[in-house]
Amino acid sequence: MPYCSTVTIMSPIDKVLVHDIVREAILRCLPKGAPLLPEPTAEAIYNSPEAAHIKDEIIRVGRKLWERQYVDGNGGNISCRIGREYAICTPTLCSKGDLAPEDFSLIDMENVRVCGERPHTSEVLLHLEIYNAVPKARAVIHCHPPHATAYAITGLVPPGPVIPEQEVFIGPVAITPYETPGTKKFAETVLPFVRRHNTILLGNHGIVCWADTVTHAEWLVEIVDTYCRTIILASSLGVPITPISQDKVADLLDIKKKLGMPDCRFDEEESAAGELAVTASEFGGDDKKVASGNGSKGGISSDDVERLVASVTAQVLELLSRKE
Repeated sequence: MPYCSTVTIMSPIDKVLVHDIVREAILRCLPKGAPLLPEPTAEAIYNSPEAAHIKDEIIRVGRKLWERQYVDGNGGNISCRIGREYAICTPTLCSKGDLAPEDFSLIDMENVRVCGERPHTSEVLLHLEIYNAVPKARAVIHCHPPHATAYAITGLVPPGPVIPEQEVFIGPVAITPYETPGTKKFAETVLPFVRRHNTILLGNHGIVCWADTVTHAEWLVEIVDTYCRTIILASSLGVPITPISQDKVADLLDIKKKLGMPDCRFDEEESAAGELAVTASEFGGDDKKVASGNGSKGGISSDDVERLVASVTAQVLELLSRKE
């Protein structure tokens, strides 16, 4: 079971075909004349209780990143999806230790700011590429933790498998080639890796992590930087680092599969199915509160339909991917 940092991307053709068939079938099954609830406005979403919760969480996480010296100056950026079409993100030129609720922007998936007074970070292009490539990704953090960044500026990845927590929550870490931050090319450097890695070293720049919540993405930042720091310290002791045996790694990977976390060592078909296993709770969670916040009853929102399509599609793809 090799320790790897590259990945072959599964063709999206079958996924799109299955998604379209499922969506058409569900739409045909809807009762004729079923009322569709009106979509909330961008302003309503930006001022919703769910958005307030996300802003508070980003503020707490931003302060943790700053206190642990994972960001300095105005470095780093954080975003979180809200609904299918929008994300809340941090502003440009602002310390992550000084964030306030009024600093955030609501942007759409085309990088258009639709709410918020402050210009948003230019590096959100990186976040949008991840959201578009990985439906399970709900939050993204980019920052510059020093020990992980030390690997990124040398073009190296930390060796493994060595520590169980790293193997279960992150696993092998990929590294991208350098591109100018804030550009489309920079954002696209993660695409060969992001479907099967939740944590990526950005060449000569820092790291990016994705997860289901902002807090969980921050945990990944802590885990990978502590891991890199530990490897650097152990390397100075003058004796070889002892890896975990492959049979014990297999036990850790079994745990990881049960948690639904990506890993480039998984069988390609199983990994692809795992990426697409987007349940209603994973893809949106409290989004329904935003979508039906007008108090109407008995109607069907388009978000309800899309969540059902995503859930059924994931189940169909999982069945199709099982080995004979």
